[in-house]
Amino acid sequence: MIDAGSLLGGALTGRLAFRPGALPASAPLPPGRHGLSFAEGREAVLVVPEGLPLDAPLPLLVMFHGAGGEANRVLPHFVAHARARKFLLLAPQSMYPTWDIVVGGHGPDLERLDGALSTVAGHFRIDPTRLAFAGFSDGGSYALSLGVTNGDVASHVIGLSAGFMNAFTQTGRPRVFLAHGRADSQLPIESSAHPHARRLLESGHDLTLQPFDGDHVIVPWVVARAVEFFMGRQEP
Repeated sequence: MIDAGSLLGGALTGRLAFRPGALPASAPLPPGRHGLSFAEGREAVLVVPEGLPLDAPLPLLVMFHGAGGEANRVLPHFVAHARARKFLLLAPQSMYPTWDIVVGGHGPDLERLDGALSTVAGHFRIDPTRLAFAGFSDGGSYALSLGVTNGDVASHVIGLSAGFMNAFTQTGRPRVFLAHGRADSQLPIESSAHPHARRLLESGHDLTLQPFDGDHVIVPWVVARAVEFFMGRQEP
């Protein structure tokens, strides 16, 4: 079978060069918030919780902001969970007001994500069985598109009020969690989450669909359920 990613060029189809599993070459970063800088554009933000078990591979959740947003708009919804459940939290930021795939195709944001993931893996052993791409709104669309395309990198995909899924090629079978408001006035559930769910089920993905009563918002109990989907049920 011909690999479309190889035929057309990995970046063109949204394929990441990064692969988890390599041993870190540098010492772990200390607990706290770290900016990961690039030659141009906004930095990515990495949150390192205290008390991480550095003798074992670590879970990593990558959270993509919505259109016109920034890392600080989405991080507060996940930081407490990262500290409680002991996972690394990475929040990239788009080069432009929204993600490259939304405005014209894969480009600088994909390249910068590759760089950010490689930087994190240079300091920490990443657990390839618990590496999630998550996002809200346009960020949810980005997470869903990249995660399905790169199922050999992302083990879990979390789409919160995602508008579209643009996957030219599918590699691997990440588990997928979709949450969407029944009263979403920006991206109606009938034309977004429902067709996404059908397509994912038809392609053999393990899918959790979580509708909720509400509009185009991030809901705390939905975030908690998404984290449980990613990390497993927390011991009492």
